[in-house]
Amino acid sequence: MSPLSILLDGLPVPFEDHQTIMDAALAAGIYIPHLCHHPEFEPQGSCKLCTVKANGRYVSACTMPARDGMEVENNSPDLNDKRRTLLQMLFVEGNHFCPSCEQSGNCMLQALAYELEMLSPHFDQFYPNRPLDASHAEVLLDFNRCILCELCVRASRDVDGKSVFALSGRGIGKHLIVNAESGRLADSNFALSDKAAQVCPVGVIIEKRRGFAVPIGERRYDVEPISVQAERLRPRRAGEEC
Repeated sequence: MSPLSILLDGLPVPFEDHQTIMDAALAAGIYIPHLCHHPEFEPQGSCKLCTVKANGRYVSACTMPARDGMEVENNSPDLNDKRRTLLQMLFVEGNHFCPSCEQSGNCMLQALAYELEMLSPHFDQFYPNRPLDASHAEVLLDFNRCILCELCVRASRDVDGKSVFALSGRGIGKHLIVNAESGRLADSNFALSDKAAQVCPVGVIIEKRRGFAVPIGERRYDVEPISVQAERLRPRRAGEEC
């Protein structure tokens, strides 16, 4: 029986039944831009940065099941231009001033902006008035940097079993909240060891007393572009060299 495969940017990429386009690409070490995707959680397709063309139709790679013989376009000027626009909107919707952020160099939003050569935010800044929450003994929450990916929401609910975080409101008023009567992280059962503390792709959840422990310039995406790491970090088959 011949293996199942898709044609991704002209390259045959094998996949297993029930895998999505994103699953197949990452298993093959091929990078598809994304922010809200995490391999341990059910996909939800909220950020739309993983939009690809599958048989000529725009779809989210993280939610679209792979189909044998499917022709997928990922790394094209058209798609990357649309992704840059999405990134520009994310940058102006929140307060993302990279030089002052502890997550600089470890931030997926910043790394994607470099990867897709986003030279300016283009749109007018919203400057939302969102609070900081320093009430917790171990963690600072900077809601200004939230991109509404819901990774912390899903991690806390599905892995930690705590449901510490949620999104509230609609449209431009949608924002991250803490599920405590006071709204303060200190009044929840959140712990630094929680999965939810590890999955934020930007600089919302910051461990206290560790500021700039690794110098900027030596951090994850300073050392290697985000697209290169898809190949370096992909699962290896037995006997395959890194």
